[in-house]
Amino acid sequence: MRRSRALLLVVAAAAAALLPACSSGSPSTLQPRGPAAQRIDGLWWFMFWIALGVFAVVIGMLLFGLFRRRKSGESVARGGGERAVVLLGIVAPAIILTTLFVVSLRDLNALSAPAKSDAMTVSVIGHDWWWEVRYPQRHVVTANEIHIPTGTQVLLHLSTGDVIHSFWVPQLSEKTDMIPGKTNRMLLEADRPGIYRGQCAEFCGLEHARMSFLVIAEPPSQFQTWLAGESQPIGSVTGAAAQGKRVFLTSTCVSCHTIQGTNADATDGPDLTHFGSRRTIAANSVANTPGNLAAWIEDPQGIKPGALMPPAVVEPRQLQALVTFLEGLK
Repeated sequence: MRRSRALLLVVAAAAAALLPACSSGSPSTLQPRGPAAQRIDGLWWFMFWIALGVFAVVIGMLLFGLFRRRKSGESVARGGGERAVVLLGIVAPAIILTTLFVVSLRDLNALSAPAKSDAMTVSVIGHDWWWEVRYPQRHVVTANEIHIPTGTQVLLHLSTGDVIHSFWVPQLSEKTDMIPGKTNRMLLEADRPGIYRGQCAEFCGLEHARMSFLVIAEPPSQFQTWLAGESQPIGSVTGAAAQGKRVFLTSTCVSCHTIQGTNADATDGPDLTHFGSRRTIAANSVANTPGNLAAWIEDPQGIKPGALMPPAVVEPRQLQALVTFLEGLK
């Protein structure tokens, strides 16, 4: 019975080690899409195989001890195990830990290397609970989406507007904290086009779990087209969109948001100049659709409890016009 229980524990431990590999649908450091993430991935696998080897040795010795049968009348040998204790309990762990320490220092040094002279600079500011993104060279401001050109090193300036946040894109980079009163720096680079999900990795309040963002890696020519469009103010609007614009400028919306090309220049909430081109609403909480936008304007707490945005009190017809105006901001 004891042997059966021990064997069951061994099988359960092995299953527990394999279960995380079965998860899907979320970004993984084991699917690297950039130089920094590839280095982290290599270190992870190096540590994994060492740990697996140690695990196999320990389990093998445990099974050997459990299932060894002694011959009847055989005396139990005493002594002689000191060498095994020294080799497996002291020398081997010292070699393994020293090797891991040296390899980790090598990778930390590589991840902390200075930016290239031609690196593009992007500023990211964490807020409760959304991300402000600035491209200072072109005076572009957006929110919750970071567009970058593939194959180009991007120097991120990371800061916070309130509490401690932590910037993390598992498939592209390491974690970097955003600390009040301090600007941290990190390098971001994607080696192929794609949309990569990022997440705040430091508990920052009620809606920490829904404080995510998207890194959109595009071919350089496509990125330059996007950047040129984002640097332009909105043009003239007509019809329902014009009515929605009037609703925006005469309601509580104007006291928190900026729309370039209008007199709305508040900075408490995200810049909405090109809101219609964004994929999500409320820091990746829901898809950017007219229905979701109307629900978000009427009842932000229903979508993101704890959000600092107050509900807008507008009539149904005004709400429809406001949604038309915002969704048209491409």
